[in-house]
Amino acid sequence: MAQPDAPLRFQPLIKRALWGGRRLGTALGKPLGPENDYAESWEIVDHGQDQSVVAAGSWAGRTLAELVAEEGPALLGKHAPQPRFPLLFKFLDCRDKLSVQVHPDDARAAMLDPPDLGKAEAWVMLGVEPGSLIYAGLKRGFDRPALAREVNNGTSDLCLHRFEPEVGDCLFLPAGVVHAPGAGLLIAEIQQASNTTFRLFDWNRTGPDGKPRQLHIEQGMDSIDYAAGPRSPQVPQATNDPRVERLVACDKFVLERVTLAAGETWRPANDDRFHIAAVVGGEASAAGEPLPLGDTCLVPACLKSVEFRATRPTTLLTSYLP
Repeated sequence: MAQPDAPLRFQPLIKRALWGGRRLGTALGKPLGPENDYAESWEIVDHGQDQSVVAAGSWAGRTLAELVAEEGPALLGKHAPQPRFPLLFKFLDCRDKLSVQVHPDDARAAMLDPPDLGKAEAWVMLGVEPGSLIYAGLKRGFDRPALAREVNNGTSDLCLHRFEPEVGDCLFLPAGVVHAPGAGLLIAEIQQASNTTFRLFDWNRTGPDGKPRQLHIEQGMDSIDYAAGPRSPQVPQATNDPRVERLVACDKFVLERVTLAAGETWRPANDDRFHIAAVVGGEASAAGEPLPLGDTCLVPACLKSVEFRATRPTTLLTSYLP
C-alpha cells in the first residue's frame, strides 16, 4: 500500500472521569457532549481496545495497532519492530484533583494479568488556575512505614512534595514516583503506552455510583521508588536549534518544545524515527493541512521531509523515541 505523503491525523478518544470538566472543548476544541466531566483526550494511542484510527490519506481507516503490525518499518523506522506503538499522547482537564497514585515500572507491569508496559510520563502545563497545586514525589524522610501510616490514616497527601506550577512548566515522573495533579490544571502528557494506575488515596470522595473508588494499596506501595524524592519542574535544555528546547530525555521518550514566530517553518529531523507533534499554542499547518490549537499528528519515519508552518506565533510539543 502507498506510503503517506502527510502526517497522520486521528480522531481523539475522549474519556470521562469524575475529576474532568469541559476545557478539552473550550480551550482545545475537542468534540464534547453535554456532560461536565470530560477528563482526557487520548490523541495517539495503541492500547488494547483503545485505538487511534487514521482519519485520511493512503492509510485511512487503519488502526495504530494495524500499522505497527503491517507497516512497522515505514511507521517506526529504526525502532521497528515493536509489539505495540510505544507512546501515548493525551490532554487532561483536571477540574478537580486526581487521586494520589503511582505507576509501576516495566518489570512489575509485565507481571500483571494482562501484562502491560510500565508508565513513565511527563506533563506540560497548558492552563493553571490561581492556587493550583501539583503533588509529586515523597518528601524527604518518608519511607514505606511512614507512608503506610499516613495511607492508613487517609492523610497520604501529607507525605507528598507539592508546589504551585506555572503555565509552561514541565514535570517528569518516572515510574514509581507518587503523584497527583491538583485541581485547575490543563495538561499535555506524553507517556509510555500503559493504562496501569495504582490509587493510594482518593481524597475520601465517592464515584458516580456513590461509593468510594477502588484503591490499590499493596500494589501501589510495592511499586513506589522510595529513593526518588521530591519532583520539581524540569530545567529546559538548549539544542542546536534556538527555537527548540529539550524538556525531557529519558530511556522511554524525548520531549521537546518548539517555539515559532508567525510565518516560521520547522521540520522534524530526518532521523529514521517517528515524531509526534501537538499544537499547544497558536496555529500551524503541516504539509499544507491546517493544524489548529489542540491538534496532534504523527509523522511516520518514512515521511522523509515534512514542513510545519506557523500561521501565528505557535508552540509545538514534539515527542519521539531516544
